[in-house]
Amino acid sequence: MSLPRIPLGDGVEMAVEWVESHFGGFLDLLSAVLGALVGGLKDVLLFLPPLAMALVIAAFVWAVSRRNSKMATATLLGLLLIGNMQLWSLSMETLALVISSTLVALVIGIPVGILCSRSDAANSMITPILDLMQTMPSFVYLIPAVIFFGLGNVPGMIATVVFAMPPTIRLTNLGIRQVPKDLVEVAEAFGSTPRQKLLKVQLPLAMPTIMAGVNQCIMLSLSMVVIAAMIGARGLGYQVLVGIQRVDIGTGFEAGLAIVIIAMVLDRITRSLTKG
Repeated sequence: MSLPRIPLGDGVEMAVEWVESHFGGFLDLLSAVLGALVGGLKDVLLFLPPLAMALVIAAFVWAVSRRNSKMATATLLGLLLIGNMQLWSLSMETLALVISSTLVALVIGIPVGILCSRSDAANSMITPILDLMQTMPSFVYLIPAVIFFGLGNVPGMIATVVFAMPPTIRLTNLGIRQVPKDLVEVAEAFGSTPRQKLLKVQLPLAMPTIMAGVNQCIMLSLSMVVIAAMIGARGLGYQVLVGIQRVDIGTGFEAGLAIVIIAMVLDRITRSLTKG
């Protein structure tokens, strides 16, 4: 005798339909705001000619890496290679999506991580949700994103934020909890308020761990942006998808190489900021 089937999928569909019917106006507004954010960043990145922008990015890497000329030179050569492969515009669109998704994930994730570090009850409730977010196949996030926001960059960005946020929350929580208790007690002895303890003691000491979460968030955002090409997100991910559809190994390899270069540049920047 088989047990009756629990209609979990049907319940999820009903919940999605309810959200869509009751919050349609808010979702449209959110889509417009996020679309403007991505479009604005893309316009900024494409404002200068490729060579000039490559020099600006290399100079930024040189500055944050404490004048590491080798890192700056490698960054410049990598970006020039992207331009030589005629993938500059697509790369900047991918970079705009990654930066936008990371910013949104950090704006949500860091406060939630702080909440988890200050409340065991909140931590116990949010941890299972993070486990679900990290173990759910990334392709599943594309389905509700399409239902709520249609096709294009915005649903890809939403799916990316959901996929990339957990490391930020976890490592912010971990970093603050690892701050030595005696330092917190010293701050309390000097009459610091909870806000002062957080801003002047806990967050500065937890910053290396938090920056590791930022690094992971960026890397996951980049990987998810590529997958999001399946629902209309533009950029290098779309170029990889075209290569798969046409069985064109050259197109796929060039787009993949450009993604690797962007990932390495972003990784080096965040690591340099962590060390600084």
